[in-house]
Order: sequence, then C-alpha cells, then structure tokens
Amino acid sequence: MSRTSVLVLKGGPDAEREVSLRSGGRVAQALRDDGTFDVIELAIDAPTADELAQLQGDVVFPVLHGPWGEGGPLQELLEAAGRPFVGCGSAAARIAMDKAATKTIAARAGVPTPRARVLRRGDELDLEPPVVIKPSNDGSSVDLFVCKDRAEIDSALATAFSRRELMLAEEFITGREITVGWLNGRALPIVEIVPADGLYDYEAKYVRKDTRYVLDPELPAGVAERAQAATVEVCRALGCRHISRVDFMVDDRGPWMLEVNTMPGMTDTSLVPKAAAHAGLPFPALCRTLVECALGDRARGDRGDRARERARTS
Repeated sequence: MSRTSVLVLKGGPDAEREVSLRSGGRVAQALRDDGTFDVIELAIDAPTADELAQLQGDVVFPVLHGPWGEGGPLQELLEAAGRPFVGCGSAAARIAMDKAATKTIAARAGVPTPRARVLRRGDELDLEPPVVIKPSNDGSSVDLFVCKDRAEIDSALATAFSRRELMLAEEFITGREITVGWLNGRALPIVEIVPADGLYDYEAKYVRKDTRYVLDPELPAGVAERAQAATVEVCRALGCRHISRVDFMVDDRGPWMLEVNTMPGMTDTSLVPKAAAHAGLPFPALCRTLVECALGDRARGDRGDRARERARTS
C-alpha cells in the first residue's frame, strides 16, 4: 500500500511571499524528517482551479501568508475541489484576515480589543493619538506604523494609501506584547515578544536578530489564564481549524486582543513552533499532527467550510 503524500505549497502572490517560501521549506523538511508521509514541495503564485487540480498530493499543506494564500481564496479552491488541507476553511480564513470583522466577533464573545476604525483615502480619523496604523485585510508585518501625533498619522496614511485601499487605525495600547498559539482546540504556552526597539514589524520578525522571545513569561495574576481562555473563545467564534495564533497587548487592565493569524509563520524564528516545542511537540511532530488533523477531517466528511453558517449568523 502506498503511503499518504503531502503537497506542501509555499510562495503565493502576497506581500509575505519570501516568508512563505521559508516557512514552506521548513515544513516540507520537517515532514521529511518525521518520515511518516511522502512529501511534495512546490512554490506557487496564484494557480487556477484547473492548475491546482493537476497537482499531486493526498493532503495539501498550504503554508502561505496573506490575503490570497491565507485569507480564503486558496482555501475556497481547495474546498471546491474536495481536497483535504491543513488550516482554516475559507469562511473562517476570510473573516480572520479582516481585522475589523475579527475584532467585532471577539467583542461579541466578550474578549476585550482596542478601539479601531477602518479608513479609506480621505476619511477623517476620530481616534486620538497614539494609534497604530496597519493593513485592514493583510498581515501586519508590512505597512505597520505607530503614530504619536497627527503629523505622523497623516504621513503613515499617505504612505499606506499609495499602495493599499483600506487601513485600520487602532488605539495604541502601551504594555507588553504576547501571543498565544492555538492547536486543534487548545491554547499553547504563551510567548512574550520583546523587540529591541519596541516595534514588532517585518524587520523585527524576520531580519533583525535582537528580538527576544520569552516562553511562559511571568505575568500579573490571572493574565495568562485570561489570554489563553480568550484565544480558545475567539478561535471557536471564528470557526478556526487545526492551527492559529492570537496576538495580544497587555496593560494594567489585562490582555487586549489585536488579531488572529490562521496560518502562522513556520520559520526558525516563528512563535507557534516555539510554543509547541515548549509544550513537548517538536516541529516535525507538530507538522505531522496538522496533516493528521486534515486526514481526520476528510474521514469525517469535513471539507473545511464548517464556519460558513457561523459566519452568516455572527
């Protein structure tokens, strides 16, 4: 009997393509090291449904970051083709990529999130600085600005709107940045992010070597439990599947949810792999577990779009 084959997709057309290439390459190597499955590794742009249909692989592991590869379009193609795949279904992926919609769902679930406004060119901002300006429907590694006054807000928006149509302005929470991975229904250990210059942007994530990551950080009483419970609740409300990561800022009032990533980075500096390893699940075992989740969904007849009804009624 032939072994199950896993098609690892990486690259994509989105801004974080280079990160995806690194993440996907690392996932493919981890699955080879694990030895359970045959592995096919492929860099893609934005293939059509017909082009995807020509690709081999019993299970698809799409390690892509950004609106097309992570935010629903690729997932919708895979669902339509009946291909089992790792990660959220298309409905949950689309909602999570929309930061404003995610914040609304979090607030309905009782999870605190900073005040925010979606902005188009020419809109007036009624939030007082300091504020964070970031893409409304993309990852936050690119075009992320912390603005301390109106002049910085105007400059940030002029730069952002030169290449984007929508931005999110969010109340700036002064405090500590933490992230909580979510794996198949449970929260992973907390990771605190300590950038050398205070801003966790693309450079701090993927280029600079002076960002510190603290596993199971010492936090005020009850904060860790609240952040992990909020992670489980938000992922449930969104209809997430298999793996996600929820980011928070913590001040003296507690944790404030910022956003949800439905295909977290898998590079050697990425946070979910660090948290999983700390919980006793080394990276090859984490990748195997995710493939097994997709296989289990196929056996149960779950095509990945179970969040559609929830999204319609939220």
